[in-house]
Amino acid sequence: MKKPGSFFLVGPMGAGKSTIGRQLARLLNLRFLDSDREIEKRTGADIPLIFELEGETGFRKREQEVIEELSARPGIVLATGGGAILDDSNRRNLCSRGYVIYLRTSVEQQLQRTAHDRNRPLLQTKNPEQKLRDLLATRDPLYHDIADWTVDTDGCRAREVVQNIIQHIEEI
Repeated sequence: MKKPGSFFLVGPMGAGKSTIGRQLARLLNLRFLDSDREIEKRTGADIPLIFELEGETGFRKREQEVIEELSARPGIVLATGGGAILDDSNRRNLCSRGYVIYLRTSVEQQLQRTAHDRNRPLLQTKNPEQKLRDLLATRDPLYHDIADWTVDTDGCRAREVVQNIIQHIEEI
């Protein structure tokens, strides 16, 4: 098993990647980065506006460039966007440059966690539950494929998940 220097969190929207990543980085004394926030910072626009102006294809290109750069940095905890794993080069970079943790969560939990979040362009649809099910059907195998370790986040507080991850890291 590879000894981690950087940790990359993958999983669907609402899995807790940003919240858990921030806490994990603080406890490990590593720098926390969020690929979505980095894209917003660099463009000066929020994710929904980027989707509106450039479509998902334009956003994914920006995401690929950001992940290429950020994943090369040593000693970080990186929270990726839910769809980052759709890109082959993102998957390769994440796998080869750090320890990938899949934060798995159910569609029901995702719905609860994202119910009032208007910053989720893919959920601005008549049937968000079906959209989440469709996304998970496509993405879950990719998350599993690149994950060094999978942790369930359903019904857990971020602090519990972070402690679970820390315990796992200590056993590596």
